[in-house]
Amino acid sequence: MNAREASRRTDGRRFTPRVVVGSAFVAVIVVIAAVAAWPIYRSDSYVLLVVVSAVAGAAIAGVAHVRRWGGWLVAAVLGGTIAVLGIPLAVPSRLGGPLELLRGLGEVGTGIVVAWKDLVTVELPVGSYRNLLVPALVVFLVGTCVALLLAWREDRIAYVSVPLGFGMVSFGLFFGRTTVSEPLRLGPVVLHAPAETAIGCAVLLAALLWLAWRSAAERVAALQRAAASSGVRMSRRPTGADRRRLALGAGMVAVAVAGTVAVVPFAARGAERDVLRSAAGPDVDVSAEVSPLTGYRSEFDDDRAESVLFTVRSDGALPDRVRIATLDSYDGEVFRAGGGASASDARFVRVPSVLDAGEGTAHELTVTIDGLRGIWMPTAGRVAAVDFQGARAASLADRFYYSTGAQAGVETAGGGLERGDSYRLRIVEPAAADLASVEAPGGVADDLPSVEHLETWVEEHVSGRGGAALDGLVRLLRERGYLSHALRQNGDPVWMQPLDGYAFQPSAAGHSLARIDAMFDRLLTREADPRAEASGNYVAAVGDDEQFAVAVALIARELGFPARVVVGARLASAEAGLPTCDDGVCRAQDVAVWAEVQSADGGWVAVDATPQHEQSPSLEVTQQRDPQNVTEVRPDAVTEVVPPDPLQEDSLTGDNDDRADGLDLAWLGPVLRVGGIGLLVLVALTGPLLVVAIAKSSRRRSRRTQGDTAARIAGGWDEYVDAAIDAGRDAPATLTRTELAASFESDAGEALAASADRAVFAGDAVTEDDVQGFWHVVETERRAFTNGRGVWKKIAATVSLRSFFRQLTPAAGRRSAQRTVERGKRRAAVLAQTTP
Repeated sequence: MNAREASRRTDGRRFTPRVVVGSAFVAVIVVIAAVAAWPIYRSDSYVLLVVVSAVAGAAIAGVAHVRRWGGWLVAAVLGGTIAVLGIPLAVPSRLGGPLELLRGLGEVGTGIVVAWKDLVTVELPVGSYRNLLVPALVVFLVGTCVALLLAWREDRIAYVSVPLGFGMVSFGLFFGRTTVSEPLRLGPVVLHAPAETAIGCAVLLAALLWLAWRSAAERVAALQRAAASSGVRMSRRPTGADRRRLALGAGMVAVAVAGTVAVVPFAARGAERDVLRSAAGPDVDVSAEVSPLTGYRSEFDDDRAESVLFTVRSDGALPDRVRIATLDSYDGEVFRAGGGASASDARFVRVPSVLDAGEGTAHELTVTIDGLRGIWMPTAGRVAAVDFQGARAASLADRFYYSTGAQAGVETAGGGLERGDSYRLRIVEPAAADLASVEAPGGVADDLPSVEHLETWVEEHVSGRGGAALDGLVRLLRERGYLSHALRQNGDPVWMQPLDGYAFQPSAAGHSLARIDAMFDRLLTREADPRAEASGNYVAAVGDDEQFAVAVALIARELGFPARVVVGARLASAEAGLPTCDDGVCRAQDVAVWAEVQSADGGWVAVDATPQHEQSPSLEVTQQRDPQNVTEVRPDAVTEVVPPDPLQEDSLTGDNDDRADGLDLAWLGPVLRVGGIGLLVLVALTGPLLVVAIAKSSRRRSRRTQGDTAARIAGGWDEYVDAAIDAGRDAPATLTRTELAASFESDAGEALAASADRAVFAGDAVTEDDVQGFWHVVETERRAFTNGRGVWKKIAATVSLRSFFRQLTPAAGRRSAQRTVERGKRRAAVLAQTTP
């Protein structure tokens, strides 16, 4: 059987070992890619999509391989398959009537283009949200089909399936979480980022094993074709060179995997992953929005106080509080949302499906919007899921953002909420903690100016430590405060009507540091008045939740508690006198403000700050004579006293343009970390290849410069032969130099062979010019072997190890008789019998 007949038989046998092993390699890649992308979706719909799309891709690849389809036909079939499977697999929410199916088909088409971007703008896991499963469908359907068709090819294009497999796995890594997996502890050993390390090592090992098998299979096939055409029987038993080659490859794989496991997790420990969603920014910036706290007073105007803002219904018990906005950033003038030191933990991101709400009491609520306007969306507890209803349901779901850190939501569709909007909430209400029993985490720092009178008041009245100290100060502040929602009284305001025996006291709006400091100044003045002690009336601070909640937050920060302010409404309260929504119907005058402080265990504790309204303040101060102390004037000792800075006013009008900002190098650390990790990964992947290239360069320099002129000529010939071998030529050890040159079919090969023979065997004098000329021709021929073969084949020749294996192969005299030609054996036997 000649080589052509063997080739025809191989082509006719479609499912050869090459096909089987290639299929196994792609199957392993699909499994690894599915595991890598699991954190993105975490849903049954994703598992079903992976299985069905991988099977469909493999079926298309099998038919295309057997029937020899062209690339355009395969692409058309894949496009049709996406259209058929797209709705049930990637957009299951559109399974319904003809109109829904048509919309679903449009979402599949747009998802192929834009869902990749949308995927990094939604909080994980995305589940089956909208059309975000379309990228996974493309990866596992198209990726599986193309990878199989490449892996089954006979030529070297099959190796492209390796970077394609890396791309499939990278989908889960690049579009995934911004944090690495939790460290794995094995006794005293801590392995950082174990999931990412395992995925990387698995895909690297699978690719190397398949490449090694493919290379060995090609070598065996070449030997079999040579045996079929020449009548040489080749042994299937491995030789010493084969064992050394296997040991070398296994050692390189072991070193690469060990280096990856040891170095990369160590460099990545404690660091955030910089992935696509890190740069795309899936969050919405609410720090520029008008703070709802600034409009708190307007809720008590007569024309708005009794208007219904929203209604909360439930089949079971209602939670205690409804949160409208969480304000965690204070600049000394206004409390805002999303701009403080904890802004990274309170990002507002798109919520796709279900969130992990933790432990607590579960509730299912239905919220209906009436008179509430703006982006701030009433929620309660920790939200697990949101289901919008009504005509704007799709738009509301698409523009809903939620912050798990702030436990608050915003709605940006059409400028915010409108009358008639409705949604169902699945929430978990954590167990309420006792403020007096919590501990302060400490470490609270801000750039706010000192609030002198507040700090003095805290120092005079603080008792104990931690939550007990804060609880005592809050109770004392509320007892010595007085409720007032207006600066002046016009008739009988609506907000005063439920307050029996109330005596109006004016109070200014605003919650700047100047306003808060003035309130504590009046407290200190009243407490220093002898009439206060005589009457037992220390009430002096006048205001409402706006001022007192901010004051409580500032006091908490003085005691080491991170604090924020919440605007919302109480649905129920165990404390009498606090406003609550009647039967879940929240009116404007039911809006309340309270503070929240964070305990040492990370939980947030609500702290009511509404002052009392039963005891009216007495603002008269006892008139006292100035002290009659005799003062001795000493002119010589007089020193100039610099007056203190004026107290901050409500309007921060200071000109800061002259203040020079320092060079911001905050970006340098993440850039260096990401660059270092990327460099380590690059070294782990390309290190062995660089070692091979450097070793070849060193060998070439040694051959050209070491030894006498004849040895350098011989070294040049060896370099010529090695270059041909690395370029894919065969160089049997039994051929002479002239025969080798003829088999290489190079332009100057025979001239090089003749020159090398004369220098080595004839003993002719070889000058330095002869050596340089010989090597110049060698370099030209070495480049000619790879000219016109493409960039990738040049790179493959540069890092090929075939020339090194030639050096490891035993000499002809030491070769095993197993590789002897059968005809040679028979002739040797005849000679032995006839020899006298």
